[in-house]
Amino acid sequence: MAPASGTLFTGHDLTCIRGERLVFAGLDFALGAGDALLLVGANGSGKSSLLRLMAGLLRPAAGAVRWSGESIAADPETHNARLHYVGHLDPAKAALTVNENLSFWARMGNGSGTVAGALESFDSASLADVPGRFLSAGQKRRANLARLAASPATLWLLDEPTTALDAAATDCLMAAIARHRADGGMVAISTHAGLALDGARFLDLDTFAGRPDAAGAAP
Repeated sequence: MAPASGTLFTGHDLTCIRGERLVFAGLDFALGAGDALLLVGANGSGKSSLLRLMAGLLRPAAGAVRWSGESIAADPETHNARLHYVGHLDPAKAALTVNENLSFWARMGNGSGTVAGALESFDSASLADVPGRFLSAGQKRRANLARLAASPATLWLLDEPTTALDAAATDCLMAAIARHRADGGMVAISTHAGLALDGARFLDLDTFAGRPDAAGAAP
């Protein structure tokens, strides 16, 4: 599936170095409205690093990440406002309830969603009044993912989002991703779980590991 016409989020000839290790090189990607990109590869192949490059949290050693042809480094605040990045950690203030934690994150974004609706979309309404310190790993993950619905953004960058989720919660996530894409949103997901997303493309980072002459996106 080729990226849709219109706004494109792209990376060209990207090289990532962490410490003194070449993680990947010669990597391209492209996302258009409604697209999903699944990042696969062995541990250490750079899936998380690529998501951080996409989010502007890391700078590439070479190459460029662009939104509609403009480098995201030129206006990092604008880029940050158009995305949600969900990493491995699920931050939650221990003394605050799930509702209070989520309200905080919604205010940090555009806040156009509702906290109650966001919790409902991830089957977490019963957790609204539970303090963060009492949440299990799976409950923290569901509450963190509810940020996607509480404060909508065009680009979702999700690092192993199904970690600690049960089957029902994973179904909620898949439904949220489908709605997001239907509304023209984009999503890039690192995964070992073999997620089934209609029309998604795969990017195998093993292809680019330590190979400066590698180029092109996976089909």
